[in-house]
Amino acid sequence: MTQQVTRVPVVSSSGILLMPTTCARARRWIEQGKATGKRSPIGVFYVELNHHPSGFKTQEIVVGVDRGKAFTGIAIQTKLVTIALFHLCLPGFYKSKKDKKDRQSVTGKMAKRAQIRRTRRGRRINRKVVFKLRNHREKRFDNRRQNKLPPSVKSNREMELRILSEIAKIVPITEFRDEACGGDTKRNGRGVSPVTVGTVWFRAEASKIAPVVEVDSYDTGKYRRQLGLLKDRKDKSRQTKETHANDAIALASSYFIQYKAFHTLNSHGHHWVGECTVTKAPFIVITRPKLFRRKLHQENYSKGGILKRQGGTITPFGFRSGDYVQTTYKGEVIRGWVGGFSNTAKTKNISIYDHDWNRVGQFNPNNIKLIKRSSRLCVVA
Repeated sequence: MTQQVTRVPVVSSSGILLMPTTCARARRWIEQGKATGKRSPIGVFYVELNHHPSGFKTQEIVVGVDRGKAFTGIAIQTKLVTIALFHLCLPGFYKSKKDKKDRQSVTGKMAKRAQIRRTRRGRRINRKVVFKLRNHREKRFDNRRQNKLPPSVKSNREMELRILSEIAKIVPITEFRDEACGGDTKRNGRGVSPVTVGTVWFRAEASKIAPVVEVDSYDTGKYRRQLGLLKDRKDKSRQTKETHANDAIALASSYFIQYKAFHTLNSHGHHWVGECTVTKAPFIVITRPKLFRRKLHQENYSKGGILKRQGGTITPFGFRSGDYVQTTYKGEVIRGWVGGFSNTAKTKNISIYDHDWNRVGQFNPNNIKLIKRSSRLCVVA
């Protein structure tokens, strides 16, 4: 792996995507007033030119997507440089040490919602009357549709699509390289795996941005070893490039290098053809704030038969859940995302969380400064 400078995406004043440039040149443009530095919602720094560019020619830029159950790696790769790496913590399934489902994941939220709904229905039924006179209703529509995506799988694919669409706004993408997930065989008459249905839907939507090419999962390790990249197989939840991002680089590199057969008069075999250089690049971790919808009914009543407030995104202090804010505590600057609040006669504070949604602390709203409104993403570069 050669050490080269990081590349900065470039966008013209009219919105045309150009080839990324070096950090030194981008810094010089900003100092001379030729460009304006900006940061995309996914944490990538780029520059927007204030003058007409010298040319519009671009080279091939490929995005590799290494999809997992709970985490996904994305890499932006060219022939000579790596532009950016992403580690996505998917909201459908959160890793938890508990035996039951994580209540903050999509699967946990759907399970709890169904449980509360059944409880409410049970309270409405008068079981003292005959069955046909009870408070039952027929279904309003046919919900037995085919090719339905489970909410957990759909939320994962939608998060990946959002990141790819944000990348396409600042980088001219040539192609997406997506790893084959398997699970496309029918077993015991049960049909195709929901993960495969989600992958087909994802590729159909991603193809509206750029062409999508499937890469065999058995070839990923072959490209990774050729590039000299490491792989962490012990703990996929670690937020390092060795878990998923390196595999995404390997998938993207399959556009530039191939393992081809050769035949000569004296020998035959296989050899590597092409060139692809992996360089240092920003590593960005993206999660989603673990917020709850406003609940109509709480599970348990408080003392006096009062239902507690739970869920929602609005606070009485001018902040919203998911806002990126800053405060100070004992001279230390603390930044994080708004995740809740308390508003009683004795205490008025706002809870601030880190990107893994661990609470940093509770702070006075008067000492909190808003940095950025909620984008439904927690980004750490």
